[in-house]
Amino acid sequence: MADADNSLRQAMSTVEGAIGAALVDYGSGMALGTVDGGGGLDLTVAAAGNTDVVRAKLRTMEMLGLADGIEDILITLSSQYHLIRPLTSRSGKGLFLYLALDRRRANLAMARHQLAKIEADLEV
Repeated sequence: MADADNSLRQAMSTVEGAIGAALVDYGSGMALGTVDGGGGLDLTVAAAGNTDVVRAKLRTMEMLGLADGIEDILITLSSQYHLIRPLTSRSGKGLFLYLALDRRRANLAMARHQLAKIEADLEV
């Protein structure tokens, strides 16, 4: 099992094209940990903004009567991918991993796979 800081560092070192990572509490919008890979992102702003994305998706699922969980949310920009992965463990309820990737260098399928592995090993 890895703690939050080690998990974020692992994301930055093992996911090709990673430019920033954060562990976020979507109840408060606060980043509990961040690692900047020189991508020029303000990860605290990204954490707060992506909290709104997660909350909106959860509300929409509730209104639709979907009794399912979010595996991940992908936001595709012209030069970046942004992955949001809510934690599924009991100790991780209300938290999500956020990973920003340089689209030119990233392999999206591998990034999703690696982020799932990191989440499985994360102990919060």
